[in-house]
Amino acid sequence: MQDVATEAARFIAAHAEEKLSLADVADHVGYSPFHLARAFEWSTGQPPGRFLAAHRFQRAKRLLLDTDARISEVCCAVGFSSQGTFTRRFTAEVGVSPGEFRRLPHRLADAPPRPVAVPGRAGGGGAVSGTVELSPAARIALGGGASIYVGLFLSRAPSGVPVSGALLDGEGRFHLTGVPPGRYWLMSTALAARACPSAQLVPSWNVVGGSPAPVRVVAGSAERREITLRVAPPWSAPVLVALPPLAAPIAQDRRRQRPSAGLPSSSPVKTGSPGSRL
Repeated sequence: MQDVATEAARFIAAHAEEKLSLADVADHVGYSPFHLARAFEWSTGQPPGRFLAAHRFQRAKRLLLDTDARISEVCCAVGFSSQGTFTRRFTAEVGVSPGEFRRLPHRLADAPPRPVAVPGRAGGGGAVSGTVELSPAARIALGGGASIYVGLFLSRAPSGVPVSGALLDGEGRFHLTGVPPGRYWLMSTALAARACPSAQLVPSWNVVGGSPAPVRVVAGSAERREITLRVAPPWSAPVLVALPPLAAPIAQDRRRQRPSAGLPSSSPVKTGSPGSRL
């Protein structure tokens, strides 16, 4: 089942710029669409359609930063027929609208990210702490310096804004507090610290890691997890969340002015039941 999901993921990533249906992918791996959809979500944590959309949104991010194309043109270039749908789903996954994403490099150049830990909304909630380490291959890919982000998300495929998150200092330790009781996925990614803002927003390498199982948080609890970040295969789902602006000084200043606000809770993108189309 894992091999089938991996082959399907490779096929989707290689053909993300084309019109693609679930039946096309199922034919390629020799499964029925229904059984492929189930196997794929079990293995990757997201339906095939959302996996395809993730690759298309990653391409949209590159087009927004590297070209002067209008948002409507970017929308069509990555396979969306409705600009409204594209904008809504892009914003839900990335955490900012396409227009705002395009402006981020200039804002980050003036106010680069700095280490911060942002608690969740629950004053008497639980906590999750631990350390993040880089694999040897990840250190090489990042060029010797890493900006490590860690956060708690409601779904295995992170989207939007974490329930609680942090940009770590050089020691690699994290302590996420104020976490409302619930079931979360602990996810981490590393960006090249010396890269320009655009390269941090759309990195060349997908360096990721996280908890293999959900973290269950109860009020007053103190969970601990250790994470190792590794270079993910190029066909794997990219990290879409725009993390650097969450750690920029202007975001931190806004949080000081609203100390009780915390990070807004992330919410998984709604997806339909498996069907014949991706």
